[in-house]
Amino acid sequence: MKEEVFYGKGMAHVKKDYPDIYDAVVKLNEVAYTGKVLDYKTQKLIALAITAAASDDRAMKKQMMSAMEEFDITKDEIVDVLRVVLLTSGNPPFVKAMKILNEIKK
Repeated sequence: MKEEVFYGKGMAHVKKDYPDIYDAVVKLNEVAYTGKVLDYKTQKLIALAITAAASDDRAMKKQMMSAMEEFDITKDEIVDVLRVVLLTSGNPPFVKAMKILNEIKK
């Protein structure tokens, strides 16, 4: 199951000032990342694809780094995911994601 790690800069403030909202986000995270049918590694790759398709630079980098650290996912595995992004979302998100991947040292 996914650990309680949230990359949004505002989550620390939400946790401190609005614990009820933070608890709801934690619960949603637990419900989303169950590993019941798809294992967490697969779910992580899906999350990476979604952030890449959305061209969210910061989230993409965090998802890539997290995938590499948590699961030893290789750059080649990430490129396979990005191939699907290229097919479904087009060249601009793909190129942006490839640039970010290339900047990660591993």
